[in-house]
Amino acid sequence: MTLDADLYSIQEVRTYLTQAKEAQKKLAEFSQEKIDAIVAAMSAAGVKAAERLAAMAVEETGFGNIPDKRMKNLFASESVYAWIKDLKTVGIIRKDEANKVWEVAQPVGVVAGIVPSTNPTSTVIFKSMIAIKARNAIVFSPHPSAAACTLEAAKIMAEAAVQAGAPEGLIHCVSKPTLPATNELMKHKLTNVILATGGTPMVKAAYSSGKPAYGVGPGNVPVYIHHSADAAAAAKRIVQSKTFDYGTICASEQALVIEESIKHQMIAALKREGAYFLDDHEKERVAAVIMVNGSLNAKIVGRSPQTIAQMAGISIPSDTRVLIAEETGVGKAYPLSVEKLAPILAMYTVQDQQEAFARCRELLELGGLGHTAGIHAQDDNVIAAYGQAMPASRIPVNTGTTFGGIGATTGIQPSFTLGCGSFGNNITSDNIGPQHLFNIKRVAFGVREMPESKPTESKPQPAAAEEAVMQAVSSMNIGLSRDEIKNIIKSVLTEMTS
Repeated sequence: MTLDADLYSIQEVRTYLTQAKEAQKKLAEFSQEKIDAIVAAMSAAGVKAAERLAAMAVEETGFGNIPDKRMKNLFASESVYAWIKDLKTVGIIRKDEANKVWEVAQPVGVVAGIVPSTNPTSTVIFKSMIAIKARNAIVFSPHPSAAACTLEAAKIMAEAAVQAGAPEGLIHCVSKPTLPATNELMKHKLTNVILATGGTPMVKAAYSSGKPAYGVGPGNVPVYIHHSADAAAAAKRIVQSKTFDYGTICASEQALVIEESIKHQMIAALKREGAYFLDDHEKERVAAVIMVNGSLNAKIVGRSPQTIAQMAGISIPSDTRVLIAEETGVGKAYPLSVEKLAPILAMYTVQDQQEAFARCRELLELGGLGHTAGIHAQDDNVIAAYGQAMPASRIPVNTGTTFGGIGATTGIQPSFTLGCGSFGNNITSDNIGPQHLFNIKRVAFGVREMPESKPTESKPQPAAAEEAVMQAVSSMNIGLSRDEIKNIIKSVLTEMTS
């Protein structure tokens, strides 16, 4: 009997979850040394396969380019590994001797890994390593347009783990992804937590599944260019960042907000780095291909400037690295103001810091709340004010936001899953790592005794008692003045309370 695609994929999910659950129970008993050896082997396998997986991803999806996809795979295999390799994830991971509290790591169980088409292989390497580091199993649901390369990356990670001593069945990937299969994976009773990387509908589905979920929001990243910025350095970093893998990382720059006093200097610097500034006619043609039915046009995602120009029917120099157009409005009626996972930037001119802050907030509110907002400046006071004012979880300073947001050029945790906090309806604003994939139990010693409760003795309240007696005696008309009565009462109360 042949099952249709939906039924086949749903059954595949159920089978993989069952196998993953059994394997994870065995992994949960492994020592820290064994876990670390397995993760080290996975890292090495990711490095070895980085080029091949990059080529597979570009060929299958058409997004990005091989050199940058390779760099993403290496970032996941090497930079993420370097950050997590010494992290304690087994047994007692911390002791607070002053308060006599021991913290014990407990794996969550089985992770559902939702994989995007823009970063398929690097996401699998990253999520596999952080899941196993925390002693979990993981089952991946790939994007249909990236199924083959995602499956291959998962196989490489699984084989490396087993060869290093891990139980069979820890890492799986759905071979024929369907929407019903993804929903089954997220809602199944054996799934313990979801790592959701993908479009907004998918992330919302993860949060609606009834399972704990780490999702991410869109990244309509504004970048403020303050008049104190080093224009040449800022331009170089921005163009390198925005053009990396043709803009497919959600932390990449989307709009430049430039003070007028430095505008001409910045434009000249950007042109030297390969930026092409669209005239009004060219801007209109490019804007027309950015959106389709109110959503980002998938055909421009991860494409070169030349391909996008061809789609728009315009001619640009062959050495163009990024397209930039001046913009004045923000909203769906202004396509250049939305998140564009492509080498296209909007540029806004502002007069001062106050106007710049307002514009950056407006861009974030359009579709990037909680994600990332960049700034180029040499004035620490402005940087501090921007960091406090922006509703974003990452504020990269004097660096490309693509690299700063994922932790490649900044000191934050290297990650391919960037939480947006409550700004973006996410549970955390962190860059996700192994520490988010285990529970912490607390062994807490008694350090003080609880005082015993004692009943409170009721004593007469002189003022209240005095007034009550005064009123009673006065009503009896016994011929004593109020002062005489008062003196008698005081004398009696003094004897009672002495």
